[in-house]
Amino acid sequence: MNKTALITGASSGIGEQLARIHAEKGGDLIIVARGLGTLEELKKELEDTFQVNVYVIEKDLAKPNAAREVYEQVQAAGLQVDYLVNNAGFGGIGKFHERELDRDLSMLHLNIVALTALTHYFLQDFVAANEGKILNVSSTASLMPGPMQAVYYATKAYVTSFSNAIAEELHDTNITVTNLMPGATETQFGKISGMDKTVLFKNTASARSVAEAGYNAMLAGKLDVIAGVTTAQKLTMRLLPFLPKKLLLKQVRQMQEVE
Repeated sequence: MNKTALITGASSGIGEQLARIHAEKGGDLIIVARGLGTLEELKKELEDTFQVNVYVIEKDLAKPNAAREVYEQVQAAGLQVDYLVNNAGFGGIGKFHERELDRDLSMLHLNIVALTALTHYFLQDFVAANEGKILNVSSTASLMPGPMQAVYYATKAYVTSFSNAIAEELHDTNITVTNLMPGATETQFGKISGMDKTVLFKNTASARSVAEAGYNAMLAGKLDVIAGVTTAQKLTMRLLPFLPKKLLLKQVRQMQEVE
């Protein structure tokens, strides 16, 4: 494989596993995250083990103009991106009116604004070449409202809707947009968001299994892929459109209340 993948949030969790999978297949990487030390360690490991080229960009994508700065840095380095993987994101538990507004605004910027901007910038190049693949990491949370995580669930609903819409806009091109919807996954997300103390995170999928499902779906050009959920959870998701809204909201709230 002689393809270069740009992966955001690549220092841990699903993003790190996506980077490892791509390197294992012989692909070069541009890895983006806030922690330079962790990125440099991953770069050295992947280059030494798989003889690939790894370019590191230290960037906090929750900051204004960060997405544009990433794109400009890639252009200045003369790198071509074949796969864009928008993985970076975070959540946070608690009643909306009790949470810090600045924290939720940062979440909106990272989960929505940065993802949208990066997609826009790199999609211009994909369209010009009539080739490219985009993998946006959403969540099964995108399929319902999320009391106790109101903003996070809403951001992921945006990601799913946005990804599906532009995939259809590109139907007559060689460009695909895949929307990955993980369930509860064993990553730092649970600890950072506080979700690790809830019922929902008692049984988590491995980051590797979720990353493999998403990566393979991206290569196949699939529209949506749900990963890291049990058979019972899949059945429940199929029933979501038929559940009374108030009952659904109550169930989601109860699952996300800290024990």
